[in-house]
Amino acid sequence: MIIINDHIRIPADELDFKFIRASGPGGQNVNKVSSAVQLRFDVGRSPSLPEEVRTRLIDLAGKRMTNTGVLIIEARRFRDQPKNRQDAIDRLTALVGRAAQKPVYRHKTQPTRASRQRLREAKIRRGRLKRGRGRITDTE
Repeated sequence: MIIINDHIRIPADELDFKFIRASGPGGQNVNKVSSAVQLRFDVGRSPSLPEEVRTRLIDLAGKRMTNTGVLIIEARRFRDQPKNRQDAIDRLTALVGRAAQKPVYRHKTQPTRASRQRLREAKIRRGRLKRGRGRITDTE
């Protein structure tokens, strides 16, 4: 059971782990041991996700989501299987946690009278500065 927050809990039977051979460091052991983990989570059919969280998770997942609605997370950072498995679970938890947070929308506001006044004064000052850069003429 993976606990995301008070309302979202993902049972272990909804997760599918596949162990594959990892590239990278590990010497000859790399060719013998399947230490990398591929975690598959069927977002489209999961009963433990609310609909709004599901849609945000699909948007957040990007290329990690297949056309059939399965989220694939590959973990190959460590040399041993249990650490990679935990790493994949942690990354899934973080991703679903981000999807569970409701986005805060910006409310448009009008500029205050004081800020409009400051803007106007700054424009006048800048205009005077530029006017002062003009060609000097002899009027005497």
